Amino acid sequence: MGRVTERRRVLRIRDGVVTERPDTLVAEEPLEIRLNGKPLAITMRTPGDDFALAVGFLVSEGVLGAADELRNVVYCAGATRDGSNTYNVVDVSTAPGVVLPDITLERNVYTTSSCGLCGKASLDAVRTTARWAIDDGAHGAHGADGAGPLRLTPELLAGLPDRLRAAQRVFDRTGGLHAAALFSEQGELLDVREDVGRHNAVDKLVGRALRDGRLPLSRTVLLVSGRASFELVQKAVMAGVPVLAAVSAPSSLAVDLAAEAGVTLVGFLRGASMNVYAGQHRVALRAAADRG
Repeated sequence: MGRVTERRRVLRIRDGVVTERPDTLVAEEPLEIRLNGKPLAITMRTPGDDFALAVGFLVSEGVLGAADELRNVVYCAGATRDGSNTYNVVDVSTAPGVVLPDITLERNVYTTSSCGLCGKASLDAVRTTARWAIDDGAHGAHGADGAGPLRLTPELLAGLPDRLRAAQRVFDRTGGLHAAALFSEQGELLDVREDVGRHNAVDKLVGRALRDGRLPLSRTVLLVSGRASFELVQKAVMAGVPVLAAVSAPSSLAVDLAAEAGVTLVGFLRGASMNVYAGQHRVALRAAADRG
């Protein structure tokens, strides 16, 4: 829609030299998500991939889990008093027979671009029930598709941030966006999304995957720029992602949830260095130790 970036004039000071010039900024606008016509959540996001963002949000909330459960996604016309469309209100319609959990319908959710869902009453309120077990043959058994246990080398993981950075088109112009990327177990970039909020970027990835009929995202790696919060681990679990990697630190609660759900959580993924906080069994450490 051409609203991903905006131009503003700034006063630039460099080594005592003052100039006035235009600067490119990442756009941030509110998006109201409605479920079957009923207001559900508001998030501050970068415009673009709004339908995928809304659908991905509903996956993380346990409302959707398959493409046939989604009937339609539309922008709401007449979103303002004068009847104009702001493209900032999205209505998601579920297919007949989809059971809507009370936790989603009975609360008014506000999300922000920095912290994700806020105001959760308790830890239990965000521990929604996942539809798929996170295993991928991680403990020695073969995966459901007959493939062997999922194993990733430190070298493969170390190369992912550079591939993500190379794919961040808007970041190059603004420096103000987070990104989330999905990789295959061979390190192939499958999809990448950008947003002012890292949780929004993940929702855009997951929402697109659901609409394409690709859930669960088994035997994949989800890489996020910035830190790994509890909510990002939850989103990985709800989408069936076995490995979550972040270029910065995880929170203690993120580590606890990853360990409980069987997710491999990697933090401080920078160059050849990384910390594996949970699910160490998926990282092929022996080869690295032999070379060390």
